[in-house]
Amino acid sequence: MFTIKAYLRYRRAVFAIYLAAVFFFVLIHYLSGLPMDSVLYGTAIVTFLLLTWVVFDAVRFYGIIRHLNRLGENKNPLPVSGMPPANNLLEQKYQKIIADLSQLLEKTKAGIEEAQAEQTEYYTMWVHQIKTPISVMRLALQSGGDVNAVLEQELFKIERYAEMVLHYVKIGNLASDLVIKDYPLEEIVRQSIKKYATLFIYKKIAVWVEPMDVSVLTDSKWLSFICEQILSNAIKYTPPGGKITVFAEKNTLVIEDTGIGIRPEDLSRVFEKGYTGYNGRLDKRASGIGLYLAKKVADALAIKIQLASKVGTGTKVTLRFPKQKDLWE
Repeated sequence: MFTIKAYLRYRRAVFAIYLAAVFFFVLIHYLSGLPMDSVLYGTAIVTFLLLTWVVFDAVRFYGIIRHLNRLGENKNPLPVSGMPPANNLLEQKYQKIIADLSQLLEKTKAGIEEAQAEQTEYYTMWVHQIKTPISVMRLALQSGGDVNAVLEQELFKIERYAEMVLHYVKIGNLASDLVIKDYPLEEIVRQSIKKYATLFIYKKIAVWVEPMDVSVLTDSKWLSFICEQILSNAIKYTPPGGKITVFAEKNTLVIEDTGIGIRPEDLSRVFEKGYTGYNGRLDKRASGIGLYLAKKVADALAIKIQLASKVGTGTKVTLRFPKQKDLWE
C-alpha cells in the first residue's frame, strides 16, 4: 500500500541532502555578510525543481508498488518480463536474484510433483501385486486340505513385497544408510539364498554355491538386496527342475540360471523403471521395479552390474565390486 510516509522513508536521503544544502547555503551567506535575497531566490528555485521531481518520482514509486502488489497476489513464479522496468544496475541485480529463485522454486515444485506421481504409481502397483498372494491364500483356505505349503509360499511373497516398499522409501536417501567396509561375500550370498529357500524347494530348483574366499568393499544390507532381486528373477523365470549357480572370481560375483532367458531386444532395457519386456508380459504380476532398484543401489555402491542372456538357455548376471581407491575417486 502506497503512503506518503513510505515514500518519504524511501527518499529520506534526498530530502536530508536538500535540507543540509539549504542550511549550509544560508549559513555561508550569513557568515559572509552577503545579501539574503539571493539565498531566498536560489532556495525557491531548487525547492521548485525538487518538488517537480518529487511529483514524478512519487507517481513512478506508486506505480511500481501497485505493480508489485499485483505480482504478490499471483502465486505463480515471477518471470523477469513481469517485473517493473529496472532503472539502475541495483534493481537489475535484485530482479535477477528474484528470477533465479523463482526458477529454482519451479524446478523444486516440478521435482516434488514428479516424485509424488512416481510414488503414487508405485504404491498403486504394489497394492495390485500384494492382492495376488492374499487372494491365493484365501482360496487355499476355502479349498481345505493341507494348505500349509501354499500359505508359506504366499506369506513369503507378502513379506517380500513389504520389504520392497520399505527399500523403495529408503532408496531416496540411500547415502545416509550405507555402512561401507569389507564383508565376506559368501556369507551375504548364502543368507540371501536361505531367504528364498521356500521357493527353491517349491519349484524344485537346485542351487549350487561354490566356495568364495573373497571379501568385498560394500554395504552388506544393500548388497543382500541386490542379490535378492537377482535371485527372485532367476526363480521366477527358471522352470521347475532348473538350476542356479553362484560363484566368485576375484572381485566379481556371478549368478547364473538355466531359465527361459531374455530376448536380445530386451537386454538393454531390463534395468529401466517399469520395463518388463517379453517375459514380464507373460507374467502379469511383473512390475519392472526389482531390477531397476537393484541397478540404482549398485550404482550407489559403485558396483558394475552386467547381464548376459540367451533365450532358452539362461541368464548370467555379473556384479563387479570396486576396489577401495575406485570407491572414493
